[in-house]
Amino acid sequence: MIRNITFIGLGKVGMPCAEAASKKGHIVNGHDKIRKHSKHITLWPNIQGALIGAEIVFISVATPHHKDYDGSMPITHLPAKDFDYKELQEAVIECNKHMNRKQKLVVISTVLPGIMREQIAPLVTNTNLIYNPYLIALGTVAEDMLNPEMIMIGTDTGEKDDDLIEFYKSIIENDCDIITGTWEECECIKVFYNTFISTKISFVNMIQDIAVKKGNMNVDVVTEALSNSTKRIMSSAYMKAGMGDGGPCHPRDNIALRKLSEDLSLGYDLFGTIAQAREKQAENMAIHILKYGNKIKFSSDTYKPDTELTDGSYSLLVQHYIKEHGGWIVDQNPAVYVLVHPDDQPMEKVYNFDPWNNYGNNI
Repeated sequence: MIRNITFIGLGKVGMPCAEAASKKGHIVNGHDKIRKHSKHITLWPNIQGALIGAEIVFISVATPHHKDYDGSMPITHLPAKDFDYKELQEAVIECNKHMNRKQKLVVISTVLPGIMREQIAPLVTNTNLIYNPYLIALGTVAEDMLNPEMIMIGTDTGEKDDDLIEFYKSIIENDCDIITGTWEECECIKVFYNTFISTKISFVNMIQDIAVKKGNMNVDVVTEALSNSTKRIMSSAYMKAGMGDGGPCHPRDNIALRKLSEDLSLGYDLFGTIAQAREKQAENMAIHILKYGNKIKFSSDTYKPDTELTDGSYSLLVQHYIKEHGGWIVDQNPAVYVLVHPDDQPMEKVYNFDPWNNYGNNI
């Protein structure tokens, strides 16, 4: 069944998802505050126009932190801080003006647990509100939307929404689980999914730190053994020691959850500890790299391969500590070349530092 849908917010997530839905045969309209171009969807200069005829309206605007919190520089010394919901609230208010009960307003944007009920739902009086966060990675947004690990659909009471389920079944290319729950349950799944990955990466890199300092051990032997313990511990995903956690979501989600734990007076700060471990691991790596020379070139500044994004880049974080400890980041004539991503190629006539293979292999 062809649906008429609208995406409000056509940034790093919204545009790829809107175009993917269009390519699956749906009628897709879109609006963004910044002028965009697309061959696949109809673009409107205002929200009101973009909502004409829409059955499902997706809001995918950013809920950013200040740029100082992205994780490409140390952040644990900064006060815990929630996301900025101003743009989301403005979009919801404007959509609500022009929608009715036959339509669905679906929020994709990342929020902390409780925000939908406390700050977004009171703004919605004319239509039906759903929380539907995506588990996607920037650089593969469209692919991840069409082949999701899971789909989360959050409603006020946790009742399933058959229309939205039908829409996703018309576009997805795999047989993933569709999870229905309350707004709060889906909010938790989204942010704890990201912070669990952060924990996993920091844990693995702690093993790497021990391997470097103690000797007589190859970190890969340890992590492969743990990865194979799928019955009780984990899977192999994110169990390769190397460069640490990065990207637009994971570092900032830890800081936001740190703020939530403070607000709820939990009495402990696991999320701050994870962030501190990430930064200390980056500093340990920087100090180790400087053993081989003080003029350093990095193969990439991006947070992962096949993207130009540097948000939360672990490479930039390590570079920060190299400069803090007296090193130089250079483009030409380096003494050390750091292979940031697993498939990056070594440089001739310099020492190649490979954090994925020879950093934690200290036998």
